[in-house]
Formats: sequence, structure tokens, C-alpha cells
Amino acid sequence: MMTFVVPPLETVTVPVASSTDLFPVRRIFCVGRNYSDHVKEMGGDPERNPPFFFSKPADAIVPSGATVRYPTLTKEFHYEIELVVAIGKPAFQISPEEANNHIYGYAVGIDLTRRDIQMAALKAGLPWDFGKAFDESAPCAPIHPISQTGVIEDARIWLKVNGETKQDARTADLIWSVPELLSTLSHGIALKPGDLVYTGTPAGVAAIVTGDRIEGGVEGLGDIEITIGAGY
Repeated sequence: MMTFVVPPLETVTVPVASSTDLFPVRRIFCVGRNYSDHVKEMGGDPERNPPFFFSKPADAIVPSGATVRYPTLTKEFHYEIELVVAIGKPAFQISPEEANNHIYGYAVGIDLTRRDIQMAALKAGLPWDFGKAFDESAPCAPIHPISQTGVIEDARIWLKVNGETKQDARTADLIWSVPELLSTLSHGIALKPGDLVYTGTPAGVAAIVTGDRIEGGVEGLGDIEITIGAGY
């Protein structure tokens, strides 16, 4: 009889809103620079260039209400509020017109970033992994089924730090819409149920420190809240 040589990992889950159900997280894909104003503040070209993606590990998920430890190796720890899409049906080489049929639901997420590490990697032409894919870097609020919310195209998206508004935009401002993103991603990777897609952040990103309280939301999806705790 075969046995595991180390204990297998527990399945990472995100709660389903107004339910006892859980959404099992398989993979996390994130979209880089998908709001023009954010591209500009990062010194990039706001033209409608093809979308690009990076990943985070599934166990980077932390729930709303959690205290996130200030990560190692950085002095520029940034927030990025995002609309998150949960995949409910396999999607491979789908068209934008088909994409909404593959969505299970939506959530509010925060793409936490070690900005100094990310920018150093960018300048050196190196991968972003250490700047993006670290522990506790993907807070995610409960998922709202699309059967209840309908398709989200134009909703307010916002974030506050210690009660002060830092980000405030509309999801209609996305350079690449959710259906376009899912279609593009599905032509390079076969999306599966359980995958999450973080769809990009608007302008207003900045550094946060231990003790800061972060809250944000997407219209129709409720709020997310985290506190920045002491480092490791």
C-alpha cells in the first residue's frame, strides 16, 4: 500500500456568500496593469497592449477579517484592490462571448505586493514571483455566485487605508474586460473549476505599514477587510 511521505496539504477554500458552501481553490492567476491610470502611475504605456499574467500559490489566500503579517524582504509593501473571478466550468480556447458561461462567481480580493522587489525584478528582466507570490499575499472575501449577482461589467471598486479613500474607480475602466481576459488566458492555459482570476487594480496604490487597517469593496459584492500585523 502506498503512503504519502509527507502529509498532503489541505484544500484551500473560499467561503460562498450567504451559504455554508466552500469554493475549493485550485490556482490563482493575476492580470498585470489592466487599468490605464494604474499603468500610468507605474510608469508604463497606457496603450491597449495584450494582457499578461502572473500566478500566486493557492495557499496565499487569506480570508476577509484576517491579520496579514508584514512580509520579509520589503520596505514597500503595497495593496491592490481587485475584482476576482471564480471559474466554475472548464474553459479552453473559449471566445469572449462564451466566457461568462464559465464563471461560477465573483469576489473582492487584494493583490498584496512587495513593490520594491517587483520593480527590481522588472528592471532586471526577471520573474515577479518574489514580489507577488509570497505568503498571505492574496486576501479574498466570500464568493458571490453569478446566478445571484448577474454579470458584473460596471461596478464601483474602492479601497481605504485607515478610513481614507486611496482607490476609487469602476470595473468598466478595465483595459481588458473580464470576458476578454478569460478568453486570452484560456488560449494559453486550460482553466479548470477552482481557478481564481484577479483582474487588475486601479490607480492609487501605495505602501502600508504594521497597524494599518485596509478595507475595500466592489459594488454588489460586499467588502473585504484586513489588518497589517507585525512581521515574521
